[in-house]
Amino acid sequence: MLDKLIKNRIAPVLGLLVLVCGICSAFLWKNFESDKFKIYFDEKLIQGKQVYLSEKVSDLSKYNRPNIILILADDLGQTDISLYGNTHISTPNLDRLGMNGVTFTEGYISSPVCSPSRAGLLTGRYQQRFGHEFQPNHRYLKNMAEYYGFKILPRFKPLSPIKTKEVPEVEERLRQGLPPSEITLAELLKKYDYTTGIIGKWHLGAADFAKPCARGFDYQYGFYEAFTMYAERKDTAIISRPVKSDFMDLHQWKTAEGRQGNCAILRNCCERMEEDKYLTDALTNEAISFIERSKNNPFFLYLPYNAPHAPLQAQKKYYEQFAHITDPVKRTYAAMIKNLDDEVGRLMNYVESQGLMENTLIIFLSDNGGAVYNGSTDNAPFRGGKLTNFEGGIRVPFMMHWKNHIPAHTVVHHPVMSLDVFATIAAVICVELPADRTFDGANLMPCATGTNKNAPHEKLFWRSEFNKAVRKGEWKMMLNEFDGQNFLYRVTADSIEQNNLYTTEPWVVKELTKEINQWENDMVAPLWPRVVNYVYKDEQGKTTFAF
Repeated sequence: MLDKLIKNRIAPVLGLLVLVCGICSAFLWKNFESDKFKIYFDEKLIQGKQVYLSEKVSDLSKYNRPNIILILADDLGQTDISLYGNTHISTPNLDRLGMNGVTFTEGYISSPVCSPSRAGLLTGRYQQRFGHEFQPNHRYLKNMAEYYGFKILPRFKPLSPIKTKEVPEVEERLRQGLPPSEITLAELLKKYDYTTGIIGKWHLGAADFAKPCARGFDYQYGFYEAFTMYAERKDTAIISRPVKSDFMDLHQWKTAEGRQGNCAILRNCCERMEEDKYLTDALTNEAISFIERSKNNPFFLYLPYNAPHAPLQAQKKYYEQFAHITDPVKRTYAAMIKNLDDEVGRLMNYVESQGLMENTLIIFLSDNGGAVYNGSTDNAPFRGGKLTNFEGGIRVPFMMHWKNHIPAHTVVHHPVMSLDVFATIAAVICVELPADRTFDGANLMPCATGTNKNAPHEKLFWRSEFNKAVRKGEWKMMLNEFDGQNFLYRVTADSIEQNNLYTTEPWVVKELTKEINQWENDMVAPLWPRVVNYVYKDEQGKTTFAF
């Protein structure tokens, strides 16, 4: 009787449960990978680049060829240094660059996140023109099980997963990087017989076509990833400060440990190096050695330090200088900035000792604002930080120094952008750029020398898919098409972005929306999709940003 009951009633229920479980399992664990995301580069621009770079320069004596040193800090907010008002950290060497040359008070970067920012910097073009809109990513959500785990578990906040059923295949992920159609500063300067070197963080891809040794650099020392370790964690002379409340920070510590893969230190894109010095110091050593070897010929040194990007590690001798900062995370961050300042000073002293200052243009800026999400800084008084288009995310320290060419104590209050670095260097050398592509930067030398008081730009633009922004004159508008949170500020009078005028100035909104739409007509779609959204929250509410 019992067997019959089981057979007639319980067995069908169990069968149904097995079927439901099977369907749910198939739904949750189905692979998201798709061939939809094939990356295609602009073949016409690739051919145009090859023709342009292969054209011989007949008479180099016609060109002004000063040495160029481009120093890039990583995640350094504008107000993280004393020249821009920081009262907790003294940065006399960085200050010296600006005070003995020109300081741009409204210096912007073209993206509030590392890789797209660097793509714009090194090409002089909005990165949206060639699809480098997001960070290169090797890790996407694999299935719905990962999606729901990411969405539900609080440890992943403030990151929010993107609901999708399609992500790039592994082969396409490995091809994410600076497109071969683009002309880098190094490639441009090699055409004019410069010796070129990159020392530090690359973060523009590790595919063969994207590596720095394939993009115009004669010498390379550093790493490809967004971050790496500054020193071994067990080093007793180092303070290591993981931020356990921040998922991104923990991910960086785990990935960077041991300097494997793209976190490895490489020389000339092939030789694995076991660097035993604190990395900021080691990069300066390499920079000085490069200049020593190259000083008898015009040289271009691109020095992208990774300081003060996480993982947060500081030398004890610097950490001890900031006992007045009680927060250990902020204290470690301050120590890293002080260390960076000393190393920039050491480099400048070497250049001066070699009698090279009058023939060397030095440019310093950061790749984006400070990372507020890990608690290391707050970009005060500006709102927001890295990953956002608020001023704290895109306004950065920006200085140029050229002894006897740029007057000391020059201050420029016009909005300028990192794209201007390429245009300025090209103008200084008097090169003729190829006509097959649009360059978006402006030559900053006229306003740096005082020969032209006009603003270099009428408009500046930003876009990270659904996050868009425009700066025109006194106005700055941000559109968030994901959650409909839009902002309009009279930013010249309200740089801290407190008074949102979006609903009270409809004619300004209409005009600036038209400007963004017209600009976007000249841009292309991203070459690869983003990974997650970042939800930024402050006392004025929350808004969502893509990266």
